[in-house]
Amino acid sequence: MSYELTGKLIAKYDTVQRSETFKTREFVVEKTDDINGRTVVNYVKFQCVQDRTNIVDRVNLGDEIKVYFNIKGSKWEKEGRTNYITNLDAWRIEQILQGGKKEGVDNEYLEPLDTFRSSPSDAVDDLPF
Repeated sequence: MSYELTGKLIAKYDTVQRSETFKTREFVVEKTDDINGRTVVNYVKFQCVQDRTNIVDRVNLGDEIKVYFNIKGSKWEKEGRTNYITNLDAWRIEQILQGGKKEGVDNEYLEPLDTFRSSPSDAVDDLPF
């Protein structure tokens, strides 16, 4: 199951090579909510693994972002002690620009679907149906 969270990027850390074949990278998002007239601030730490460690490179500290992530949990036992670990594994980040636009989408050049017109009428229709 996938989740998403929107907030401000406040920290990003270097990639850590955990073993010869496994690497991770962490970053922190500040999430502010108004609950019953009171402002509540949460700091949520995410991790990226393997080829996803570079997704945080294209956003800057202070940027409003939307993070898509999975929740993963594991059980760790050693010397008779049991510990449970929860990770928020980020797999995609979108930068939220002023006015609610997302990076890479220029709404000025998007036409509503109900008014969309294809190329000129003399264009070749090469669809097989």
